[in-house]
Amino acid sequence: MAGFWGKKTKDHDTGVSADFQHALMQEVMTTELLRIKALIATALVLCVIVTIVYFFATEAVARVWHGNLTPRYLYSIIGPFILFEWWVHGSIKRHMKRGRDLPLYRRYIGALIETSMPTVALALHIDSMGSVTALGFVAPMIYFIFIILSTLRLDFWLSTFTGAVAATQLFCMAIFYHPAADADPSIFYHAARSLIVLVCGVLAGAVGHQLRRQFETSIKAATARDRITNLFGQHVSPQVVDRLMAEGTRTDSDIRRVAVMFVDFRSFTAGARTRTPQEVVSRLDGAFAILVDILDRHGGIVNKFLGDGFLALFGAPLEAPDPAHRAVAAAREMLEANARVNEATSWPLRIGIGIHLGEVVAGNIGSPRRKEYTVIGDTVNFASRLEALNKDFNSQFLISEAVRDALGEACGDAVSLGEVEVRGYERPMAVWRLG
Repeated sequence: MAGFWGKKTKDHDTGVSADFQHALMQEVMTTELLRIKALIATALVLCVIVTIVYFFATEAVARVWHGNLTPRYLYSIIGPFILFEWWVHGSIKRHMKRGRDLPLYRRYIGALIETSMPTVALALHIDSMGSVTALGFVAPMIYFIFIILSTLRLDFWLSTFTGAVAATQLFCMAIFYHPAADADPSIFYHAARSLIVLVCGVLAGAVGHQLRRQFETSIKAATARDRITNLFGQHVSPQVVDRLMAEGTRTDSDIRRVAVMFVDFRSFTAGARTRTPQEVVSRLDGAFAILVDILDRHGGIVNKFLGDGFLALFGAPLEAPDPAHRAVAAAREMLEANARVNEATSWPLRIGIGIHLGEVVAGNIGSPRRKEYTVIGDTVNFASRLEALNKDFNSQFLISEAVRDALGEACGDAVSLGEVEVRGYERPMAVWRLG
Protein backbone atom coordinates (compact mmCIF):
# COMPACT_ATOMS: atom_id res chain seq x y z
CA MET A 1 0.00 0.00 0.00
CA ALA A 2 3.02 2.31 0.15
CA GLY A 3 2.49 3.20 -3.50
CA PHE A 4 -1.08 4.35 -2.77
CA TRP A 5 0.19 6.88 -0.24
CA GLY A 6 2.81 8.20 -2.63
CA LYS A 7 5.79 7.19 -0.52
CA LYS A 8 9.00 6.73 -2.42
CA THR A 9 11.25 3.83 -1.58
CA LYS A 10 14.81 4.99 -1.21
CA ASP A 11 17.04 3.58 -3.91
CA HIS A 12 20.54 2.76 -2.75
CA ASP A 13 21.87 3.83 -6.14
CA THR A 14 21.08 7.51 -6.55
CA GLY A 15 22.14 7.47 -10.21
CA VAL A 16 19.61 4.81 -11.11
CA SER A 17 17.01 6.48 -8.90
CA ALA A 18 17.38 9.83 -10.68
CA ASP A 19 17.16 8.26 -14.13
CA PHE A 20 14.24 6.14 -12.99
CA GLN A 21 12.28 9.04 -11.55
CA HIS A 22 12.77 11.13 -14.68
CA ALA A 23 11.77 8.27 -16.99
CA LEU A 24 8.70 7.47 -14.87
CA MET A 25 7.68 11.14 -14.84
CA GLN A 26 7.91 11.25 -18.64
CA GLU A 27 5.85 8.06 -18.94
CA VAL A 28 3.13 9.33 -16.59
CA MET A 29 2.89 12.63 -18.46
CA THR A 30 2.73 10.77 -21.78
CA THR A 31 -0.24 8.72 -20.59
CA GLU A 32 -1.80 11.94 -19.29
CA LEU A 33 -1.54 13.41 -22.80
CA LEU A 34 -3.19 10.28 -24.15
CA ARG A 35 -6.03 10.67 -21.63
CA ILE A 36 -6.62 14.28 -22.68
CA LYS A 37 -6.68 13.36 -26.36
CA ALA A 38 -9.20 10.62 -25.61
CA LEU A 39 -11.41 13.09 -23.72
CA ILE A 40 -11.29 15.62 -26.57
CA ALA A 41 -12.05 12.93 -29.15
CA THR A 42 -14.94 11.61 -27.04
CA ALA A 43 -16.37 15.12 -26.66
CA LEU A 44 -16.21 15.72 -30.40
CA VAL A 45 -17.85 12.38 -31.16
CA LEU A 46 -20.68 13.10 -28.70
CA CYS A 47 -21.11 16.54 -30.23
CA VAL A 48 -21.42 15.08 -33.72
CA ILE A 49 -23.85 12.34 -32.58
CA VAL A 50 -26.15 14.73 -30.74
CA THR A 51 -26.09 17.19 -33.66
CA ILE A 52 -27.08 14.43 -36.09
CA VAL A 53 -29.84 13.25 -33.78
CA TYR A 54 -31.11 16.83 -33.40
CA PHE A 55 -31.44 17.36 -37.15
CA PHE A 56 -32.57 13.87 -38.22
CA ALA A 57 -34.79 12.87 -35.28
CA THR A 58 -36.52 16.14 -34.55
CA GLU A 59 -39.73 14.63 -33.23
CA ALA A 60 -37.93 12.28 -30.82
CA VAL A 61 -35.77 15.14 -29.54
CA ALA A 62 -38.82 17.32 -28.98
CA ARG A 63 -40.60 14.51 -27.13
CA VAL A 64 -37.67 13.67 -24.84
CA TRP A 65 -36.48 17.20 -24.14
CA HIS A 66 -39.93 18.79 -24.41
CA GLY A 67 -38.69 20.98 -27.25
CA ASN A 68 -36.07 22.67 -25.05
CA LEU A 69 -32.89 21.15 -26.54
CA THR A 70 -30.93 23.15 -29.10
CA PRO A 71 -27.32 22.62 -30.32
CA ARG A 72 -26.18 25.79 -28.57
CA TYR A 73 -26.77 24.10 -25.20
CA LEU A 74 -24.41 21.34 -26.27
CA TYR A 75 -21.80 23.65 -27.72
CA SER A 76 -21.86 25.90 -24.65
CA ILE A 77 -20.60 22.94 -22.60
CA ILE A 78 -18.36 21.04 -25.02
CA GLY A 79 -16.70 24.15 -26.48
CA PRO A 80 -15.22 25.45 -23.19
CA PHE A 81 -14.43 21.88 -22.15
CA ILE A 82 -12.34 21.24 -25.28
CA LEU A 83 -10.56 24.57 -24.91
CA PHE A 84 -9.74 23.76 -21.29
CA GLU A 85 -8.41 20.32 -22.16
CA TRP A 86 -6.35 21.76 -24.99
CA TRP A 87 -4.83 24.28 -22.59
CA VAL A 88 -3.96 21.49 -20.13
CA HIS A 89 -2.43 19.50 -22.99
CA GLY A 90 -0.20 22.44 -23.92
CA SER A 91 0.80 22.98 -20.29
CA ILE A 92 1.88 19.35 -19.92
CA LYS A 93 3.89 19.51 -23.16
CA ARG A 94 5.70 22.60 -21.91
CA HIS A 95 6.58 20.92 -18.64
CA MET A 96 7.85 17.84 -20.49
CA LYS A 97 10.15 19.94 -22.68
CA ARG A 98 11.62 21.52 -19.55
CA GLY A 99 12.01 18.13 -17.89
CA ARG A 100 9.71 19.14 -15.05
CA ASP A 101 6.69 17.39 -13.58
CA LEU A 102 3.24 18.94 -13.43
CA PRO A 103 2.50 20.17 -9.87
CA LEU A 104 0.22 17.80 -7.99
CA TYR A 105 -2.25 20.52 -6.97
CA ARG A 106 -2.81 21.37 -10.63
CA ARG A 107 -3.70 17.76 -11.34
CA TYR A 108 -6.37 17.83 -8.63
CA ILE A 109 -7.73 21.17 -9.81
CA GLY A 110 -7.88 19.82 -13.36
CA ALA A 111 -9.68 16.68 -12.17
CA LEU A 112 -12.22 18.81 -10.26
CA ILE A 113 -12.94 21.05 -13.27
CA GLU A 114 -13.20 18.12 -15.70
CA THR A 115 -15.49 16.06 -13.51
CA SER A 116 -17.76 19.08 -12.99
CA MET A 117 -18.54 19.26 -16.71
CA PRO A 118 -21.08 16.40 -16.60
CA THR A 119 -22.73 18.16 -13.66
CA VAL A 120 -23.30 21.26 -15.82
CA ALA A 121 -24.74 19.03 -18.56
CA LEU A 122 -26.97 17.33 -15.99
CA ALA A 123 -28.28 20.71 -14.79
CA LEU A 124 -29.24 21.64 -18.37
CA HIS A 125 -30.97 18.29 -18.80
CA ILE A 126 -32.94 18.77 -15.59
CA ASP A 127 -34.14 22.18 -16.80
CA SER A 128 -35.29 20.60 -20.07
CA MET A 129 -36.56 17.19 -18.96
CA GLY A 130 -37.32 17.39 -15.27
CA SER A 131 -35.25 16.00 -12.44
CA VAL A 132 -36.55 12.42 -12.34
CA THR A 133 -36.17 11.86 -16.09
CA ALA A 134 -32.83 13.65 -16.35
CA LEU A 135 -31.29 11.79 -13.43
CA GLY A 136 -32.30 8.50 -15.02
CA PHE A 137 -31.13 9.54 -18.52
CA VAL A 138 -27.68 9.68 -20.11
CA ALA A 139 -26.06 12.65 -18.36
CA PRO A 140 -25.08 10.83 -15.12
CA MET A 141 -23.42 8.13 -17.23
CA ILE A 142 -20.94 10.67 -18.59
CA TYR A 143 -19.17 10.58 -15.22
CA PHE A 144 -17.99 7.07 -16.06
CA ILE A 145 -16.08 8.37 -19.11
CA PHE A 146 -13.93 10.51 -16.82
CA ILE A 147 -13.55 7.73 -14.26
CA ILE A 148 -12.46 5.15 -16.84
CA LEU A 149 -9.96 7.48 -18.49
CA SER A 150 -8.62 8.53 -15.09
CA THR A 151 -6.73 5.20 -15.03
CA LEU A 152 -4.32 6.82 -17.50
CA ARG A 153 -3.26 9.22 -14.75
CA LEU A 154 -1.55 6.20 -13.13
CA ASP A 155 -2.43 7.64 -9.72
CA PHE A 156 -4.68 5.83 -7.26
CA TRP A 157 -5.71 8.96 -5.36
CA LEU A 158 -6.45 11.05 -8.45
CA SER A 159 -8.80 8.37 -9.77
CA THR A 160 -10.42 8.02 -6.36
CA PHE A 161 -10.75 11.80 -6.19
CA THR A 162 -12.43 11.78 -9.61
CA GLY A 163 -14.90 9.14 -8.43
CA ALA A 164 -15.54 11.04 -5.19
CA VAL A 165 -16.23 14.31 -7.02
CA ALA A 166 -18.58 12.57 -9.45
CA ALA A 167 -20.42 10.73 -6.67
CA THR A 168 -20.76 13.85 -4.51
CA GLN A 169 -21.97 16.09 -7.32
CA LEU A 170 -24.45 13.49 -8.58
CA PHE A 171 -25.89 13.04 -5.08
CA CYS A 172 -26.06 16.81 -4.49
CA MET A 173 -27.82 17.38 -7.80
CA ALA A 174 -30.40 14.73 -6.91
CA ILE A 175 -31.04 16.33 -3.50
CA PHE A 176 -30.98 19.93 -4.74
CA TYR A 177 -33.47 19.32 -7.55
CA HIS A 178 -36.01 17.80 -5.21
CA PRO A 179 -39.23 16.89 -7.08
CA ALA A 180 -42.67 16.38 -5.65
CA ALA A 181 -42.80 13.87 -2.80
CA ASP A 182 -44.89 11.35 -4.70
CA ALA A 183 -42.39 11.19 -7.54
CA ASP A 184 -39.22 11.30 -5.49
CA PRO A 185 -37.20 8.10 -5.15
CA SER A 186 -35.83 7.43 -1.70
CA ILE A 187 -32.66 9.21 -0.65
CA PHE A 188 -31.08 5.78 -0.35
CA TYR A 189 -31.76 5.32 -4.07
CA HIS A 190 -29.57 8.30 -4.93
CA ALA A 191 -27.00 7.39 -2.27
CA ALA A 192 -26.67 3.88 -3.70
CA ARG A 193 -26.15 5.26 -7.22
CA SER A 194 -23.52 7.68 -5.97
CA LEU A 195 -21.82 4.94 -4.00
CA ILE A 196 -21.44 2.85 -7.16
CA VAL A 197 -19.84 5.83 -8.89
CA LEU A 198 -17.40 6.21 -5.99
CA VAL A 199 -16.55 2.51 -6.04
CA CYS A 200 -15.84 2.75 -9.77
CA GLY A 201 -13.42 5.59 -9.04
CA VAL A 202 -11.61 3.46 -6.44
CA LEU A 203 -11.43 0.52 -8.84
CA ALA A 204 -10.11 2.76 -11.61
CA GLY A 205 -7.48 4.00 -9.17
CA ALA A 206 -6.47 0.44 -8.33
CA VAL A 207 -6.10 -0.38 -12.03
CA GLY A 208 -4.09 2.80 -12.61
CA HIS A 209 -1.87 1.99 -9.64
CA GLN A 210 -1.20 -1.50 -10.98
CA LEU A 211 -0.31 -0.07 -14.38
CA ARG A 212 2.04 2.36 -12.66
CA ARG A 213 3.75 -0.46 -10.81
CA GLN A 214 4.27 -2.32 -14.07
CA PHE A 215 5.69 0.84 -15.64
CA GLU A 216 7.98 1.28 -12.62
CA THR A 217 9.24 -2.29 -12.90
CA SER A 218 10.00 -2.06 -16.61
CA ILE A 219 11.49 1.45 -16.39
CA LYS A 220 13.66 0.56 -13.39
CA ALA A 221 14.99 -2.49 -15.22
CA ALA A 222 15.65 -0.44 -18.37
CA THR A 223 17.38 2.43 -16.55
CA ALA A 224 19.48 0.02 -14.50
CA ARG A 225 20.48 -1.83 -17.66
CA ASP A 226 21.33 1.44 -19.44
CA ARG A 227 23.39 2.64 -16.50
CA ILE A 228 25.34 -0.63 -16.31
CA THR A 229 25.98 -0.41 -20.04
CA ASN A 230 27.18 3.18 -19.66
CA LEU A 231 29.49 2.23 -16.80
CA PHE A 232 30.99 -0.90 -18.31
CA GLY A 233 30.67 -0.12 -21.99
CA GLN A 234 28.63 -1.59 -24.81
CA HIS A 235 31.14 -4.44 -25.11
CA VAL A 236 29.83 -6.02 -21.90
CA SER A 237 27.79 -9.04 -22.87
CA PRO A 238 24.05 -9.18 -22.13
CA GLN A 239 24.72 -12.16 -19.85
CA VAL A 240 27.09 -10.06 -17.71
CA VAL A 241 24.59 -7.20 -17.58
CA ASP A 242 21.88 -9.61 -16.44
CA ARG A 243 24.15 -10.97 -13.69
CA LEU A 244 25.06 -7.47 -12.53
CA MET A 245 21.37 -6.57 -12.31
CA ALA A 246 20.37 -9.84 -10.63
CA GLU A 247 23.18 -9.81 -8.07
CA GLY A 248 22.95 -6.10 -7.33
CA THR A 249 26.72 -5.73 -7.69
CA ARG A 250 28.09 -2.63 -6.00
CA THR A 251 29.94 -0.24 -8.30
CA ASP A 252 31.27 2.20 -5.70
CA SER A 253 35.01 2.15 -5.09
CA ASP A 254 36.43 -0.80 -3.14
CA ILE A 255 39.47 -3.07 -3.02
CA ARG A 256 39.25 -6.18 -5.20
CA ARG A 257 41.67 -9.03 -5.89
CA VAL A 258 41.50 -9.51 -9.63
CA ALA A 259 43.40 -10.89 -12.58
CA VAL A 260 44.21 -8.08 -15.00
CA MET A 261 44.79 -8.95 -18.64
CA PHE A 262 46.19 -6.67 -21.32
CA VAL A 263 45.85 -7.73 -24.94
CA ASP A 264 47.50 -6.05 -27.91
CA PHE A 265 47.86 -6.82 -31.60
CA ARG A 266 51.55 -6.54 -32.48
CA SER A 267 52.56 -4.38 -35.50
CA PHE A 268 48.91 -3.69 -36.26
CA THR A 269 49.56 -0.04 -37.10
CA ALA A 270 52.17 -0.98 -39.72
CA GLY A 271 49.79 -3.40 -41.39
CA ALA A 272 46.96 -0.85 -41.34
CA ARG A 273 49.00 1.66 -43.37
CA THR A 274 48.65 -0.39 -46.56
CA ARG A 275 44.93 -1.05 -46.20
CA THR A 276 41.73 0.98 -46.47
CA PRO A 277 39.95 2.19 -43.34
CA GLN A 278 37.09 -0.20 -44.08
CA GLU A 279 39.52 -3.16 -44.20
CA VAL A 280 41.17 -2.08 -40.96
CA VAL A 281 37.89 -1.73 -39.08
CA SER A 282 36.54 -4.99 -40.48
CA ARG A 283 39.66 -6.97 -39.51
CA LEU A 284 39.82 -5.48 -36.03
CA ASP A 285 36.10 -5.95 -35.38
CA GLY A 286 36.29 -9.58 -36.48
CA ALA A 287 39.26 -10.28 -34.22
CA PHE A 288 37.72 -8.53 -31.23
CA ALA A 289 34.44 -10.39 -31.69
CA ILE A 290 36.21 -13.73 -31.34
CA LEU A 291 38.35 -12.70 -28.37
CA VAL A 292 35.55 -11.02 -26.44
CA ASP A 293 33.33 -14.06 -26.92
CA ILE A 294 36.04 -16.19 -25.34
CA LEU A 295 36.34 -13.77 -22.44
CA ASP A 296 32.59 -13.94 -21.86
CA ARG A 297 32.68 -17.73 -21.63
CA HIS A 298 35.46 -17.62 -19.02
CA GLY A 299 33.76 -14.99 -16.87
CA GLY A 300 35.89 -12.00 -17.85
CA ILE A 301 34.82 -8.59 -19.08
CA VAL A 302 36.48 -6.06 -21.34
CA ASN A 303 36.89 -2.97 -19.19
CA LYS A 304 37.98 -0.77 -22.08
CA PHE A 305 39.26 -0.97 -25.63
CA LEU A 306 42.66 0.62 -26.22
CA GLY A 307 42.91 1.15 -29.97
CA ASP A 308 44.14 -2.21 -31.28
CA GLY A 309 44.00 -3.83 -27.85
CA PHE A 310 41.98 -3.98 -24.66
CA LEU A 311 42.05 -4.29 -20.90
CA ALA A 312 40.11 -7.24 -19.46
CA LEU A 313 39.23 -8.09 -15.86
CA PHE A 314 38.55 -11.33 -14.02
CA GLY A 315 37.04 -10.85 -10.57
CA ALA A 316 35.51 -7.40 -10.98
CA PRO A 317 32.82 -6.22 -11.00
CA LEU A 318 31.59 -9.81 -10.68
CA GLU A 319 33.20 -11.96 -8.03
CA ALA A 320 35.30 -14.87 -9.32
CA PRO A 321 36.71 -17.56 -6.99
CA ASP A 322 39.67 -18.34 -9.27
CA PRO A 323 40.44 -15.27 -11.41
CA ALA A 324 43.96 -16.37 -12.33
CA HIS A 325 42.82 -19.77 -13.65
CA ARG A 326 40.01 -18.14 -15.64
CA ALA A 327 42.30 -15.51 -17.14
CA VAL A 328 45.00 -17.99 -18.20
CA ALA A 329 42.44 -20.42 -19.65
CA ALA A 330 40.89 -17.57 -21.63
CA ALA A 331 44.30 -16.42 -22.87
CA ARG A 332 45.25 -19.92 -24.06
CA GLU A 333 41.98 -20.25 -25.97
CA MET A 334 42.42 -16.76 -27.45
CA LEU A 335 45.85 -17.70 -28.82
CA GLU A 336 44.48 -20.88 -30.36
CA ALA A 337 41.51 -19.09 -31.91
CA ASN A 338 43.73 -16.35 -33.34
CA ALA A 339 46.04 -18.96 -34.88
CA ARG A 340 43.11 -20.61 -36.63
CA VAL A 341 41.91 -17.26 -38.00
CA ASN A 342 45.42 -16.41 -39.23
CA GLU A 343 45.47 -19.56 -41.35
CA ALA A 344 42.38 -18.42 -43.22
CA THR A 345 43.17 -14.71 -43.74
CA SER A 346 45.56 -12.64 -45.83
CA TRP A 347 46.22 -10.36 -42.84
CA PRO A 348 47.50 -12.47 -39.93
CA LEU A 349 47.68 -10.79 -36.54
CA ARG A 350 50.07 -11.55 -33.72
CA ILE A 351 48.71 -11.23 -30.19
CA GLY A 352 50.58 -10.06 -27.12
CA ILE A 353 49.02 -10.94 -23.74
CA GLY A 354 50.11 -10.00 -20.23
CA ILE A 355 48.38 -11.16 -17.03
CA HIS A 356 49.03 -10.12 -13.43
CA LEU A 357 47.14 -10.96 -10.24
CA GLY A 358 46.72 -8.60 -7.33
CA GLU A 359 44.63 -6.01 -5.54
CA VAL A 360 43.16 -3.01 -7.35
CA VAL A 361 40.88 -0.13 -6.53
CA ALA A 362 37.73 -0.79 -8.55
CA GLY A 363 34.79 1.55 -8.90
CA ASN A 364 33.14 4.44 -10.68
CA ILE A 365 35.70 7.04 -11.68
CA GLY A 366 35.13 10.24 -13.62
CA SER A 367 33.31 13.54 -13.51
CA PRO A 368 29.83 14.02 -12.03
CA ARG A 369 28.43 14.11 -15.57
CA ARG A 370 30.23 11.03 -16.91
CA LYS A 371 31.53 8.15 -14.83
CA GLU A 372 33.07 4.88 -15.91
CA TYR A 373 33.73 1.69 -14.03
CA THR A 374 37.46 0.98 -14.09
CA VAL A 375 40.37 -0.33 -12.03
CA ILE A 376 43.51 1.48 -10.93
CA GLY A 377 46.62 0.49 -9.01
CA ASP A 378 50.03 -1.11 -9.37
CA THR A 379 48.47 -4.41 -10.47
CA VAL A 380 47.07 -2.73 -13.56
CA ASN A 381 50.33 -0.93 -14.31
CA PHE A 382 52.42 -4.09 -14.02
CA ALA A 383 50.03 -6.09 -16.23
CA SER A 384 50.45 -3.42 -18.91
CA ARG A 385 54.26 -3.59 -18.59
CA LEU A 386 54.12 -7.39 -18.85
CA GLU A 387 52.24 -7.23 -22.13
CA ALA A 388 54.76 -4.72 -23.51
CA LEU A 389 57.63 -7.13 -22.68
CA ASN A 390 56.29 -9.54 -25.34
CA LYS A 391 58.01 -7.35 -27.89
CA ASP A 392 61.39 -7.74 -26.17
CA PHE A 393 61.12 -11.52 -25.78
CA ASN A 394 59.35 -12.15 -29.12
CA SER A 395 56.66 -13.93 -27.13
CA GLN A 396 52.86 -13.83 -27.07
CA PHE A 397 51.89 -14.66 -23.50
CA LEU A 398 53.62 -13.51 -20.31
CA ILE A 399 52.48 -13.87 -16.71
CA SER A 400 53.70 -12.58 -13.38
CA GLU A 401 55.03 -14.67 -10.52
CA ALA A 402 51.77 -14.05 -8.64
CA VAL A 403 49.82 -15.70 -11.45
CA ARG A 404 52.22 -18.64 -11.63
CA ASP A 405 51.96 -19.21 -7.87
CA ALA A 406 48.15 -19.06 -8.05
CA LEU A 407 48.06 -21.64 -10.87
CA GLY A 408 50.38 -24.13 -9.16
CA GLU A 409 50.54 -27.45 -10.99
CA ALA A 410 48.25 -26.13 -13.74
CA CYS A 411 51.16 -23.98 -14.86
CA GLY A 412 53.61 -26.79 -15.65
CA ASP A 413 54.49 -25.43 -19.08
CA ALA A 414 55.58 -22.03 -17.74
CA VAL A 415 59.12 -21.02 -18.70
CA SER A 416 60.99 -18.67 -16.41
CA LEU A 417 62.54 -15.62 -18.04
CA GLY A 418 64.32 -14.73 -14.82
CA GLU A 419 64.39 -11.38 -13.08
CA VAL A 420 63.59 -8.82 -15.74
CA GLU A 421 64.10 -5.08 -15.70
CA VAL A 422 60.62 -3.53 -15.96
CA ARG A 423 60.16 0.10 -16.88
CA GLY A 424 58.90 2.08 -13.89
CA TYR A 425 60.10 -0.43 -11.29
CA GLU A 426 63.28 -0.04 -9.25
CA ARG A 427 64.09 -3.74 -8.92
CA PRO A 428 63.83 -6.56 -11.48
CA MET A 429 60.60 -8.59 -11.49
CA ALA A 430 60.14 -12.31 -12.11
CA VAL A 431 58.46 -12.99 -15.46
CA TRP A 432 57.17 -16.26 -16.91
CA ARG A 433 56.25 -17.24 -20.45
CA LEU A 434 53.32 -19.47 -21.41
CA GLY A 435 52.17 -20.81 -24.75
